[in-house]
Amino acid sequence: MCGICGVFNAYSPNEVQSMVQKLSHRGPDGNGVKSLSLGTLGHTRLAIVDVNGGHQPMKAEDYWIAFNGEIYNHQILRSQFLSDLDFDTQSDTETILRLFARFGEKAVSMLDGMFAFALHTPGKFLLARDPLGIKPLYWAEEDGKLYFASEIKALAEFSNNIREFPAGHYYHSELGLHQYYFLGQGIIPVAQTEEEAYPMIVDILRDAVHKRLMADVPLGVSLSGGLDSTIVAALAREGLDELHTFAVGMEGSEDIAASELAARALDTNHHILVYNDQEMLDALPNVIYHLETFDPSLVRSAIPNYFLAKMTADYVKVFLTGEGADELYAGYDYLDRYTEAPELDAELRNITSALHNTNLQRADRLSMAWGLEARVPFLDTQSISLAFSMPTEWKLHNGRTPKRLLRRACASLMPDEIAWRPKQKFSHGAGSRDVILEHANEKISDGEFGRESTRLASEWDYNLPNKEALFYYKMLREHFVDEQIMPGMGHSRSL
Repeated sequence: MCGICGVFNAYSPNEVQSMVQKLSHRGPDGNGVKSLSLGTLGHTRLAIVDVNGGHQPMKAEDYWIAFNGEIYNHQILRSQFLSDLDFDTQSDTETILRLFARFGEKAVSMLDGMFAFALHTPGKFLLARDPLGIKPLYWAEEDGKLYFASEIKALAEFSNNIREFPAGHYYHSELGLHQYYFLGQGIIPVAQTEEEAYPMIVDILRDAVHKRLMADVPLGVSLSGGLDSTIVAALAREGLDELHTFAVGMEGSEDIAASELAARALDTNHHILVYNDQEMLDALPNVIYHLETFDPSLVRSAIPNYFLAKMTADYVKVFLTGEGADELYAGYDYLDRYTEAPELDAELRNITSALHNTNLQRADRLSMAWGLEARVPFLDTQSISLAFSMPTEWKLHNGRTPKRLLRRACASLMPDEIAWRPKQKFSHGAGSRDVILEHANEKISDGEFGRESTRLASEWDYNLPNKEALFYYKMLREHFVDEQIMPGMGHSRSL
């Protein structure tokens, strides 16, 4: 996992070096800048695969790349399509380079993983982002220069015209922007009954988890004691002799007690961090700087994520999380309002497609703030295809427990108390929600809230939901102007 940045259509080593410094938290294991005929590539490295041989920007033949992410099928690609070549490294980065040298831009759709990368080839260049937008990428055009970076903060010095690069797309300097992935695409056997679907769900998730155990460094799992994280931990435990798991919360938080129960059942090496009100408020400015949004729901859940990553980074460099299960299997309470399958299906597709600048943005930013890589097996493309191939009627709440389908499929992996534990947002289970809300209401006056609500609605068509949002917005404005954050900011539907 890394940070990437650069400028195309210009020779800009000094600018790119400045961008690399802004992304140093994403890559504590090294950095590099390379100027080429069409521009300059920058990279900060968190070494996960081929620790000694994966320095970037990397070259193979006449191709150069700055790559952020993991390609889980890179060894398969080598054996199936590139077996006649002599590789210089064991890195998945080199696999991408060799694949593009042979197949051109068609290689993007062959990659199974999470990624954002910039590729410099003879006479042309390419930017690409993974199907769901698990890995971040932003771009901006100024005076004929095309800037790109993993985070907004690396571009803020050079442009106000910053936009998020779309998930599931690539940009080719000669061919333009192309979409290569559509949500739910893929060939999956169709289950005829819910009972028939149960083993299919477990098998798909098992494959998704096990492929994400690929690492040459220590690896763990975020284990809040909820259904989703416990599924991931249980399946990961199958593939490992020992497993480190991690949970955080305030004193007396429900997540800590539930996580201890799950950890005992799975026999993991469990680590817990308890934080207090003041520590949470002290961390808030740093959380928002890294998060690059003031959406209240995201900020709330980002705070426990921040402490979780801080602790986890002391033990491992990679951890798996349960992100995406609520979107695929209708876990949120607000989805109660959808009583007909077509409407629920449309909403689930909507919120899954929006993950790139909501929950996935939170997961990436707060883990990378501590040089930690987060992997999300529920959002494996095969897992997504299976979830959307099943009748949506099976996911309707209609008085039933949310995520009943997923709970029944995976109940044998964990204690009943965990399998049927009610859904709680991370900020609720970790105990951080009410403290921030009260603090924000004390800091923001009614008059200020009214003035800013009117201005943001007029200038950006954005309706401030509460004083909490304005409290976060003011912190974010210490680092960015409206033009840099408002156009691409995601909005959680589950607030």
